[in-house]
Amino acid sequence: MSTRPLIFLAALALLTPWPSPMPAQAPDASDYETARMAVGRGDMLPLETILAGVEARHPGQVVEVELEEEAGLWLYEVEILTPDGRLIEIELDAGTGDILGYGEDED
Repeated sequence: MSTRPLIFLAALALLTPWPSPMPAQAPDASDYETARMAVGRGDMLPLETILAGVEARHPGQVVEVELEEEAGLWLYEVEILTPDGRLIEIELDAGTGDILGYGEDED
C-alpha cells in the first residue's frame, strides 16, 4: 500500500467523533472524509487528543501536522518548533497516540 500524506488544515473535523456506524471508506471519499470516518469508528484518535498528549510532553509551537497511512497503519506526524529554536518531528500511532519515533531538522 502506498503512503498518502494528508495535511490537515481543518483540524476541527477530527476533534469530534461521529457516533454512527460507517463503512471503512466510502467510494470516492476525500481524504478528509476518510479521516473523519476513521475517527468516528474509533480507528484513530482525534487530532485534539494527539496534540494534547504531544504538547504535555514537548513544549513548543506546533507548526505542521500530517496524517499518513503506511502499510495499513495510520500515523500522525507532528512538527514542533521548540523554545530553543529546534524543529522536531514526532511520529505517533494514530490509533493509540503512542510515540513511534522522533526526528530533528538539522538545517
